[in-house]
Amino acid sequence: MVGHLAMRRGFRLRCAAAGAVLLAGCAARTAHDAPFDAAALAAQMMRRPIVLLGEIHDNTQQHAVRSEALALVLQGGARPALAFEQFDRERQSEIDRVIKDARAHDVDTVDRLVALGGRGWDWRLYRPFLELALQYQLPIVAANLSRADAMRVSKEGFGAVFDADEQRRLGLDPLPDSLLQAQEQAVDEGHCHQMEQEMLPAVARAQIARDATLAEGIGPYLQRGVILLTGNGHARRDIGVPRFLPAQQQQRVVSIALIERDTEADALPGDAYDVMFRTPVQPRPDPCQALKDKGDVPGRM
Repeated sequence: MVGHLAMRRGFRLRCAAAGAVLLAGCAARTAHDAPFDAAALAAQMMRRPIVLLGEIHDNTQQHAVRSEALALVLQGGARPALAFEQFDRERQSEIDRVIKDARAHDVDTVDRLVALGGRGWDWRLYRPFLELALQYQLPIVAANLSRADAMRVSKEGFGAVFDADEQRRLGLDPLPDSLLQAQEQAVDEGHCHQMEQEMLPAVARAQIARDATLAEGIGPYLQRGVILLTGNGHARRDIGVPRFLPAQQQQRVVSIALIERDTEADALPGDAYDVMFRTPVQPRPDPCQALKDKGDVPGRM
């Protein structure tokens, strides 16, 4: 998770989509001017049962179109699980209890679910997804590694949170050096090269731990079908969640990136995403300038 940098300027390496491999399998690039609307997005979401649906966390139009697209998918008869980066994995049992007592369109139920969500998220943007999940009785999956555990990983390594068996199961042991290096490069670019170089491996480890945890979270729903709502960086095929999914499931995955129109999107390899949509730009202060002014390291990817 790396703040507005990863939402905007840092997308060149972390949260942008370069040319994408089309779902038909040909090594061509998706059109940068492909229409971004609910029908077009829903059509891509329905192509495969495991959907990694990217986002820029604060982009309101992206969220609006995504929720409309999800409604179309559900109206078409699909009943996937709905997994959230915005819920930490420790909340799953509490979420299950709330759902057990839930009624469709029950505002109180949605409020109770929001109360279990991670801090720092704008839950006004995610309420429509919760409402659809309740209406269609979809499993709601708490998929993310908590901020506290991510900090422990960054400071002390994977062993601080995952025992040896868990590390092997998650694919963290052994961890390819190339993956860590690619993540370090992404973190560096995502922070406008303002982060101290000695910090890059720690932050990259935390990002990798999140990807592995998100993959584990959706694991029980791969056969049923699942949609993961997550940042574009986590949806990347080359260094994100798909790296930690079973090999036999790879052809059932579609990775979709939603990229703001003014973002440079040609620096990534063609296999970073399966599908890319250009979306309107969310007005916000320049995140690189904010880092330079404050000297801090914000939020999420």
